[in-house]
Amino acid sequence: MQKLVNVLVTGTPCVGKTTFSKLLEDKLTEQMGPGFKHIIVSQLVLEKHLYKDWNKEFDVPEFDEDMICDELEDTMQKGGVILEFHSSSFFPERWFQLAILLRTNNTQLYDRLKARGYADKKITENIECEIMEVTAEDVHASYKPEITMELQSNSPEDMEANVDAVTKRIKELMGIVSPVPPKP
Repeated sequence: MQKLVNVLVTGTPCVGKTTFSKLLEDKLTEQMGPGFKHIIVSQLVLEKHLYKDWNKEFDVPEFDEDMICDELEDTMQKGGVILEFHSSSFFPERWFQLAILLRTNNTQLYDRLKARGYADKKITENIECEIMEVTAEDVHASYKPEITMELQSNSPEDMEANVDAVTKRIKELMGIVSPVPPKP
């Protein structure tokens, strides 16, 4: 049996990583059976206490990269992981066959951050990260171009199209190709 593909899903907070990852897990399970598992690294950091300090200014843990990688190593080796996190450059490239970067226009990003109740300073920092392409630079510097996909996540229609495109790419990577219908 072929090992399942591992997928990294990353992007600035509020670009739709969690929704996308859940939809992708559901679609892959529906079409390929059980085996794919969605892991939200930020939840794992809190549950397993994978941090040494707490940033009081932003009220977030300052995650420890080594602790996270040590915690995930065995799970990643098994395959079938959809790993979601806002930071990505510290994950070993060998873990992933596909790295997805979600992007959102700044107006929608602002509205999503505000609706989530982020403080103004945190909103400004995240908008600046998106404008300065911090997450995009991390992905492009850390992973080969042939395994990266940069996708717009501005609407439910984008989300649906993205899930379809990534599902198709995963099937291609696993050698599961849908037959092309004959031309009339």
